Amino acid sequence: MKKFLFLLFAVLTVVVLAACTANDDTDEEDPTENVDEPDGDDNGETADADGKVLYLNNGTEPTSLDPSIGFDAVSWDPLNNLMEGLTRLDNDHRAGPGTAETWDISDDGLTYTFHLREDAKWSNGDPVVAEDFVYAWKYMLDPETGSPAAFLGYFIEGAEAYNSGEGSADDVKVTAKDEKTLEVVLAQPTGFFLDVLTNPAFFPINHQVAQDNPKWHAEADTFVGNGPFKLESWKHDEEMVFAKNEHYWDADVVKLDKVHFAMINDSNTQYQMFQSGDLDTASIPPELSDQLIDGDNVFIGPYGGLEFYRFNLTMEPFQNKKIRQAFAYAVNREDIAQYVVKNGVEPAFGFINPGYTSPTGEDFRDVNGDLVPFDPERAKQLLEEGMAEEGYDELPEITLTYSTSDTNKAVAEALQSMFQEHLDVKVELTNQEWNVFAEAQQALELQFSRSSFINDYNDPVNFLESFITDSYMNRTGFSSEEYDALIAKGKSATDEEERWEALYEAEKMLADEMMAFPIRYYNTVVLEADGVEGILRHPVGYFDLKYADKK
Repeated sequence: MKKFLFLLFAVLTVVVLAACTANDDTDEEDPTENVDEPDGDDNGETADADGKVLYLNNGTEPTSLDPSIGFDAVSWDPLNNLMEGLTRLDNDHRAGPGTAETWDISDDGLTYTFHLREDAKWSNGDPVVAEDFVYAWKYMLDPETGSPAAFLGYFIEGAEAYNSGEGSADDVKVTAKDEKTLEVVLAQPTGFFLDVLTNPAFFPINHQVAQDNPKWHAEADTFVGNGPFKLESWKHDEEMVFAKNEHYWDADVVKLDKVHFAMINDSNTQYQMFQSGDLDTASIPPELSDQLIDGDNVFIGPYGGLEFYRFNLTMEPFQNKKIRQAFAYAVNREDIAQYVVKNGVEPAFGFINPGYTSPTGEDFRDVNGDLVPFDPERAKQLLEEGMAEEGYDELPEITLTYSTSDTNKAVAEALQSMFQEHLDVKVELTNQEWNVFAEAQQALELQFSRSSFINDYNDPVNFLESFITDSYMNRTGFSSEEYDALIAKGKSATDEEERWEALYEAEKMLADEMMAFPIRYYNTVVLEADGVEGILRHPVGYFDLKYADKK
């Protein structure tokens, strides 16, 4: 499945769905002037009382702090700092030791044996044991859970059969050999499996706590994590406060005492809060990009993901491929990137973002090139041909739906104008709050809708697998045995060059079928207050506050 999403890591001001796959469908002066107390005390007094407090913006309420359910950017950032998996992304954005101190891999690449740290503990003081991972992963794969992240577990032998209702939990090859040893057997060799395990979907769950209270994750006073921070308070739809977790195995390196997350889903409001000292980081509102982008307090970095739009192939007129192609070719992506979104984002003429290096040393994007160009003349011709094929004298009414945010609105309005100018087609716009939007899109209730994808792990198959038949992330009604076979090969082929060739062909097929079209690749552009340092912003889609500091 996947993912939703936000333009930036640190301050998620627009929501994406996803996925993953994730995640699927963001735009901060003196931190000592922050105000956190309702009685009006200045932040200098608050900082003295609470120590080092970092003020961030999460954009909106997390979908869920259940790691099997919160499979999107607004959940990932909190989860990645409240919990920890077997592996954790390091300073170089690679999978390194996390709760697992070491691991062994069998010669055939199928069996992984993880050795958990003896001093790994939960925030309530319980030891983290191998059974916590067994419980969490089988809970994620249980079809009754309905986890959008379950497909990530399909690398494990027996996982897909269990999740699809054709097998049992006992078939899933995840075993606690003893309290601190976990054995995992894969369905086929997967060279990027350690990267997959950094995703929050694979975080453990304190199985004793969860068995006593299945809603352990819903409130601060019941939440139990094993990461650098613990959940101190949570005012739903308003704010979250994290405190340093004294039970974390690596607590000595954690410099912050607390992290305060606001939930402001407007880029101008959060920028004003940054100016007033109420936030320590912020995204740059598009209209201020030219003025602020070159400032000394701006962090700019890669962010693996894509903003795109989906067609619903079960609704007219988008059952017709030529009509879908016409809409895609009518979009001037360069104008959207340069004049609408701004902040240095790159237009997307393909689905896979730059940065994936092939076995031959080439970038995936360079090999496949521009697959979805701006070509208004071709768009007009394709629309005429598609309408003739369907017997349309005029198109049925078309409604484009986006999740509520100022940036999403601006992009949708630009698309509306382009369809009118280049196709002479009137498109109505409507917006929905994120949770409503996500459910409607998943249920194929939206005719034409905005999406985003934030990479779950570091391999191009991550996005491409979203469109296999019956994938939670598909949300288009598209189904192709040929495409499914390409993705299966792109996941399991042991010859890396052969595997990548299948992925190249899969992306080309997406561009031909055009059940979706790309808009722009994400990047990370963040304003940081003086004294803020050490925030790790990973290109895969979440940030890490373990080493963050505020001086």
